[in-house]
Amino acid sequence: MKSLAPILVAVLTVPMLALVPVLRAQDEKPAANSDTTTEKSTKASEPAPPPDSTTQGTIDLGGQHIAYTAIAGTITVGATDTDDAQLGPEGNPLPGSQLALAVPKEPADAPPVAHMFYVAYFKAGANAEDRPITFFYNGGPGSSTMWLHMGSLGPKYVETAGDTHLPGAPYKLIDNPDCLLDVSDEVFIDMPGTGFGRLAGKDAGKAFWGVDQDAEAFARFIARFLVKYGRWNSPKFLFGESYGTTRSAVLADVLENEKSVDLNGVMLLGQIFSFPMATGGPRPGMDLPYELALPTYAATAWYHKKLSPQPAALEPFLKEVENYAMGEYMHALAEGNKLSDAEKQSVAEKLHEYTGLPVEYLIKADLRVTASEFEKTFDDPEGMTTGRYDTRFLGPTLDPLSEGSEYDPQSAAISSAYFSLVNLYLRQNLKYGAGQTYLPHALFDGVGWNMTRTGGSGFRSALGLNVSADLAEAMKTNPRLKVLLNDGYYDLATPFFAAEYEEEHLPIPASLTKNIEYDWYEAGHMAYVRDECRKLLHDRVAAFIKSADSAQ
Repeated sequence: MKSLAPILVAVLTVPMLALVPVLRAQDEKPAANSDTTTEKSTKASEPAPPPDSTTQGTIDLGGQHIAYTAIAGTITVGATDTDDAQLGPEGNPLPGSQLALAVPKEPADAPPVAHMFYVAYFKAGANAEDRPITFFYNGGPGSSTMWLHMGSLGPKYVETAGDTHLPGAPYKLIDNPDCLLDVSDEVFIDMPGTGFGRLAGKDAGKAFWGVDQDAEAFARFIARFLVKYGRWNSPKFLFGESYGTTRSAVLADVLENEKSVDLNGVMLLGQIFSFPMATGGPRPGMDLPYELALPTYAATAWYHKKLSPQPAALEPFLKEVENYAMGEYMHALAEGNKLSDAEKQSVAEKLHEYTGLPVEYLIKADLRVTASEFEKTFDDPEGMTTGRYDTRFLGPTLDPLSEGSEYDPQSAAISSAYFSLVNLYLRQNLKYGAGQTYLPHALFDGVGWNMTRTGGSGFRSALGLNVSADLAEAMKTNPRLKVLLNDGYYDLATPFFAAEYEEEHLPIPASLTKNIEYDWYEAGHMAYVRDECRKLLHDRVAAFIKSADSAQ
């Protein structure tokens, strides 16, 4: 879920546990004797991350009674391929390796590592080679994966019916009839430095917090997971949400072209590949973000019945708005200062008809309204701010005089329930995390996220990050790779029309466009928070996995 404007998620003021050192300081120099070196490297790696926890569960899905094994734990990865290759299965330096022979005096000077937390669900009795496995992760950048884990296709979900702020605790954690275990094993991965995962070593934040660094860490995690659980020959899928879709584009490219791991499919929810197309602020001369956001503004006005006359059905109305956005509206904005007052008045009246925003406001805004401005202004007469992640949600405006929104009502409405229940579920049900702090977001502590894509074929310029070429490269080097795009009509963080535009402009041959499937939901950024949409998400993802698996 969290967050794309500003680009980095706001850091929560949760006390951070002391980082677990990978290598303990040693005063003496490394001994030449191999036994002494082995003993020393073992001592240097203490204390180790907590052991994995294995529990059993059952769930009823579509007439099937499925028994499953749940494993919660950490996998340790190095910050480079060279360092990672010198780590053993438990994350300690291999005896005789350069890492083991060059133990620094201070733990903080050790090479950086990430202990990445995960929860895996395996269907009991399934043949690994016939059983797909799907890797899930959220975005941010900086978010843990508690949102997907506790809300989407896992064995449990947090009840979030409706479009208003949830009542206070106790919250409800429910067996999920839309769990994906009927067709795939599942692995929910927290990005480095979140969940129960921790970073250690010198400059660990810089080593793992960035577009390239993050994707490489996930690739190493997946490779180690495949080794640990013997899943190299299983059909493999990625499922990323929000910045997790950005990660998926780069990760797919890394796996396909650096790690020799062919994927069967990539599933995207709340997609953003091109950050310059985000509607987060004024960019003179760049009008495409306004045009691509207009259908979401219109969907919001339709949902809240702000239109007169009110269109009978949403989807035909949105097709009309999309055509206007890429036709007359695009032409008017392209005219710039040459647009006459009469033409501006006409466009403003049409935008009012589609969005409910006042004509005078639209003219004052020069026909260009950012997402934040829309959220603040849409229901301003009632003193309400509109949700960013899900515009179905409204909440009292914090500052009536502000130009843009100052918080997200949807996040405020559900975050406490998710954070409360992930803590309860992991500790009570999965028996993991005693004495530890679960971090819903990375504590960046002054270390910024490196938004530069330096590897692969990613777009690199002053305009900003665009990873479209990375997914395109993965699809071209693996022409069997399938892509499923899922987006909500009420998502202003990553508007659905912008996501469709990105996919339709991937630099791929026409023959590969058939590998992309589009599915839309009457929900927001987190389509699964609405019960009907969570069921649709399961059905479409399950069908996609079956189709992509059988197509190999």
